[in-house]
Amino acid sequence: MNFRVLVINPGSTSTKIAVFNNREEILVETLRHSTGELQKYKNVCDQFEFRENVILKVLKEKDIDINKFDAVVARGGLLKPIVGGTYKINERMLEDLRIGVQGQHASNLGGIIADGIVSKLNIPAYIVDPVVVDEMDDIARYSGIPEIQRKSIFHALNQKAVGKRYAKETGKDYESLRIIVAHMGGGISVGAHRDGRIVDVNNALDGEGAFSPERSGGLPAGDLVRMCFSGKYTKDEMLKKITGKGGFVAYLGTNNALEVEKAAINGDEKAQKVEEAMGYQVAKDIGAAAVVLDGKVDAIILTGGMAYGKPIINFISKKVSFIAPVVVYPGEDEMLALAEGALDVLEGKESVKEYNPTRGLGESPLSF
Repeated sequence: MNFRVLVINPGSTSTKIAVFNNREEILVETLRHSTGELQKYKNVCDQFEFRENVILKVLKEKDIDINKFDAVVARGGLLKPIVGGTYKINERMLEDLRIGVQGQHASNLGGIIADGIVSKLNIPAYIVDPVVVDEMDDIARYSGIPEIQRKSIFHALNQKAVGKRYAKETGKDYESLRIIVAHMGGGISVGAHRDGRIVDVNNALDGEGAFSPERSGGLPAGDLVRMCFSGKYTKDEMLKKITGKGGFVAYLGTNNALEVEKAAINGDEKAQKVEEAMGYQVAKDIGAAAVVLDGKVDAIILTGGMAYGKPIINFISKKVSFIAPVVVYPGEDEMLALAEGALDVLEGKESVKEYNPTRGLGESPLSF
């Protein structure tokens, strides 16, 4: 049976859309939004009507009949913690997206825009594997301080997608595999996948794991506290050092991994050392994930934009290949991953989930 799906992926200054006939992409467009167009809106979610109208206008210009869609699927936003899967957009989800229950972010617009479009069409709207997917084992939640629990915020969409891709290519079930996935982009997340769940992963947004092009990763806690109370920096400045101005930006003044790679290849000793230090930390995180999986690892998958870089891939592979075979899936095809999440439900391969989180923010089944 043929299914046509509209995919929506909002970014801070653009909205990417795609149309799929089953798994064939027949249209992809990146719709740019100027600062002048966006600055009139007080909150990110106030932009939804503007962005929805832009999407509908482009579809009309491309002679895409919205009445022929079977579903609309969007990038998931900063919701409350949920397990992975494809979720039907409901009123509770829309409420959490609108109020920004874990923060205002462009990804929150996805579900709101999708719901606005399907309200005219009487078809389902979904999100797939948002960054707040939380399948961590209870033991992984301990931080060492009772007031702080480890959180699961990472590249869930691509991590799950490449895990399922590897399973398909090897003729195995994702739910039976033990794999480690290292997503390396603007942020870096290393997830331990066991039997279809990501049972441990670093918080890729807020200061855990390896440093990345623009994030500090984990830091020496005592030195960080002393820096915070030195009087030299505001709270916002310190948070920006962790997310936005850490990693390559702090050491080299750029978040462009390709620039760093080229500089290292051309003999820039500092760029080489910083790049290798990042790879060293990723390799350590992979080793830690192997311990989570009791040393029984079917494969290590390296993915994300930096997986195109041969020097960093070779550096990491050399250090971790003793654990398991290393597989490289460069980039991240978010649009296809979103489409496949919706298609698996439409085709009856997966059951759709209901957004009804039982845990509040920062809560877990643990009692401290």
